[in-house]
Amino acid sequence: MAASLLEGIQSPEDFRHFNLSQLQHLAEEVRTRIISTTARTGGHIGASLGAVELIIALHYVYNTPEDKVVFDIGHQAYAHKILTGRLHQFETIRQLRGLSGFLKRHESIYDVWEAGHAATSLSGALGMAVARDLRHEPYQVACVIGDGALTAGMAWEAMNQLGHLQTRMVVVVNDNSMSIAPNVGAFSRYLTDLRTAPGYLRMKQEIEALLDSLPVLGGPLRRTGERLQDLLHHAVLPGNVFEELGFKYFGPVDGHDLGSLIGVMRSARDVPDPVVIHVITQKGKGYRPAEEQPVEFHGPGPFEITSGRMIKKPEALTYSQVFSRTLVELAQEREDIVAITAAMPDGTKLDYFQAQFPNRYFDVGIAEQHAATFAAGLAMSGLRPVFAVYSTFLQRAYDQVVHDVCHQNLPVLFAIDRAGLVGGDGATHQGIYDIAFLRTVPHIEIAMGKDEGEMRQLLKAALQRPNPVAIRYPRGPGRGVAVDEPIAEIRWGKAEHIHQGRDLTLLALGPMVYTALDVRRRLQAEGYRVGVVNARFVKPLDEDMLNEVAQQSTALMTLEEHALMGGFGSAVGEWLVAHRIRIPLQCEGLPDVFIDHGPTDYYLDMYELSAEALSRKALQWLKELATIPPS
Repeated sequence: MAASLLEGIQSPEDFRHFNLSQLQHLAEEVRTRIISTTARTGGHIGASLGAVELIIALHYVYNTPEDKVVFDIGHQAYAHKILTGRLHQFETIRQLRGLSGFLKRHESIYDVWEAGHAATSLSGALGMAVARDLRHEPYQVACVIGDGALTAGMAWEAMNQLGHLQTRMVVVVNDNSMSIAPNVGAFSRYLTDLRTAPGYLRMKQEIEALLDSLPVLGGPLRRTGERLQDLLHHAVLPGNVFEELGFKYFGPVDGHDLGSLIGVMRSARDVPDPVVIHVITQKGKGYRPAEEQPVEFHGPGPFEITSGRMIKKPEALTYSQVFSRTLVELAQEREDIVAITAAMPDGTKLDYFQAQFPNRYFDVGIAEQHAATFAAGLAMSGLRPVFAVYSTFLQRAYDQVVHDVCHQNLPVLFAIDRAGLVGGDGATHQGIYDIAFLRTVPHIEIAMGKDEGEMRQLLKAALQRPNPVAIRYPRGPGRGVAVDEPIAEIRWGKAEHIHQGRDLTLLALGPMVYTALDVRRRLQAEGYRVGVVNARFVKPLDEDMLNEVAQQSTALMTLEEHALMGGFGSAVGEWLVAHRIRIPLQCEGLPDVFIDHGPTDYYLDMYELSAEALSRKALQWLKELATIPPS
């Protein structure tokens, strides 16, 4: 058995003297480590397997960390983590207090940019390159962006400026024809044309080989050959968009051929202008189940290595599954319902809707801004668009929500998935800000059901509203309530008063209702009379309910799995102040910090949102209130 090369790697400096055979062996070891680790922990295996050789070549050619290699998102960069001193921590990836699944500047000096949303890398990298030039510093800047991210407008805003400034920088387009699902759109077709241009790569290689075989003739013939290559580009690939924008184009290059990658990167590194290297990779490369099932292996949970079978415990349907099935059920009755996703058909489960109504389903790519305004246009023309989007990704479309949807008061339904804590994806993906950034906007209404059954009711009712509506629901399995019965009617804007309470009333939003019921049981055992209200609606608030509980109870406590600042509790407090209602109010939610990756239950307990912690806090508060004389 060959000795391990990987075990001796503490930094890229340790393999920059390797020959090509050693680098290929290193790639095999890195790939094996990614597979064996993610089989236990889950994680973004597909994109990372596809980028192994690409990352080795980047660190081999560039003098990192002095040179800056910027990755667009981090779930393609597991090999980068392994090769930059984190090999023996890699088994902790996405685990509590372990390595992040994305890049983190505090983890390593090699992580020069961190992001969980696509298409930010080019703007950040261009900023670094311009700063380098203004400060007269010598470092190089290279940026790795996936072809899926090039469907995002922000990427082209950066490309436009980079082509205008002619700043020295290398853009590596990692083209595997996938984001999470297969890429869509005209630009995806364009890249396919570049990949498959007949005879182009072969002719280019033949010209290069001919020039290399005639070294005696020197520079003039070399320059002539380079002009021939430029003519070849225009003859075989007329209208190369990168060249038209002012970039030198290298490619397409086999992203799993280390020799070719290193040669092209060395050439591109020395060009004084902006360069695009178009690299063709295979998502899941080197692990057959991931190659054959790239969508399923984008970010799976634990799996069996031999078979590729996912290791899943039996559980209830997820909220996303119930959402999509409900939407199909409603769309069977209403031909005006259409569905939109931003490159997340599998994550939002709209693939099920797509199968039923392919002509009423639209995947716009990684383009949430466009998706929101596209929905506005559909709504203005008499349709009822449903934009299914993760809470964290709706942030990217905020101006369009305000300006194009809400300002025009159009009946767009935002189905906000992953509302609340999300576990392993961490700080950039926590869905804990959407109430705050939405409820300040006129016309929009916001609701969240206590379980998947109530979510169905809210979806049906929302599609009857004449204005924008946001329905929130969490990640993962529901509570297993029946979802096969006809959808019951729900009174819009009305809360559910589950229990009356004289000493304290708990106003809970979403699944926190079940936590509130547990808190009530614990406090009742201590002799307190505790009420529970399923708020359901953040906007509009149920004012009749608030008046009622303010008169009945000694104190109120709000519960939400959302940032406290600007959340449901804030809305209740603002209402009480506006109506000059004096009653003790305590708001419980998440603090003003970015919450890292780790189990949801851990953070609920850490921030005292578990039933046990809330009961303890409520008990202490009630005892304190009893000592305060009435005003």
